Amino acid sequence: MKLITRGAIIRLLALAAVIIILGFWECCSMTMPGKTYKGPLPQLTAEQIQLKDELARNVQTIAGQIGERNTMHYHKLIAAADFIEKSLTEAAYKVRRQEFTADGKKCYNLEAELIGSKSPDKIIVIGAHYDSVYGSPGANDNGSGVAAALVLARCFAGKPTASTIRFVFFANEEPPFYKTDEMGSLVYAKECKQNNENIVAMLSLETIGYYTDKPRSQKYPFPFSLFYPPVGNFLGFVSNTKNRALLKQVVGLFRQNCQFPSQAGAIPEFVEGINWSDHWAFWQHGYPAIMVTDTAPFRYPHYHQPFDTPDKLDYERLARVTTGLEAVLKNLAGSI
Repeated sequence: MKLITRGAIIRLLALAAVIIILGFWECCSMTMPGKTYKGPLPQLTAEQIQLKDELARNVQTIAGQIGERNTMHYHKLIAAADFIEKSLTEAAYKVRRQEFTADGKKCYNLEAELIGSKSPDKIIVIGAHYDSVYGSPGANDNGSGVAAALVLARCFAGKPTASTIRFVFFANEEPPFYKTDEMGSLVYAKECKQNNENIVAMLSLETIGYYTDKPRSQKYPFPFSLFYPPVGNFLGFVSNTKNRALLKQVVGLFRQNCQFPSQAGAIPEFVEGINWSDHWAFWQHGYPAIMVTDTAPFRYPHYHQPFDTPDKLDYERLARVTTGLEAVLKNLAGSI
């Protein structure tokens, strides 16, 4: 039997490393359509200025007035649900509450639906969880996602779209319910599957309110630091490899319609952080889903902390992101 020399082993390890890095390169944004925006951000439009104020009010209500909201602070969890329902009702939606039990308490997912005029059986879900982790008021996680989803719901209210759009607000995304049968989005996705509903795309809005131009403000699990920028001033689009097609479509639309930095990756699920939100629940039932995020765990110093308060968010950039997502949704749903 021929002995393998130390040099041969080193060459084999080097080759394996190259193959792994090339595989990750294939997953990363270099293979995504369009190019990330670079350069100074344009001035806010009049509409974006109004959105900025609306987003700030929403976050202030959710994370400032209501504050920490979970089953340990149950009355605040219900107060957040009531605020979301009131906001949607004022935008002329009929709100459905999906009731389920968690930690011995009644919890609710809230759904507002805009039925498509041409392909009503094709459903696009815009989702955001409204609970916060224990010990945090959750302004960015996930008051920012809820605020943007409420704004998007208002923007689309009464407007015809070819496909159906659902704005869904989930309870119990945070531990100890994450990846359990009491996770709100898993309850919702399971019901959709049981009803044979045709969800063609799900976008999970997860911590989208913090941006910084500070050098080396963005961290990554290895080896993504080899491919992505070290400054946390971009919006991230994330999926597993199975949902690469949806990811490419969404990223391409965002880059066509929004002058804002963006990065994307269709990444193997074993990589840390890829499945950390409600899109994971839809994957479990075979639905295409992606996460839209500011990558908070790898950027935001107040992630899951008591200091995740409304004053930490960048509402000007959140307004830009929200208008970009509005354009994405219009194209996905086929506005007419």
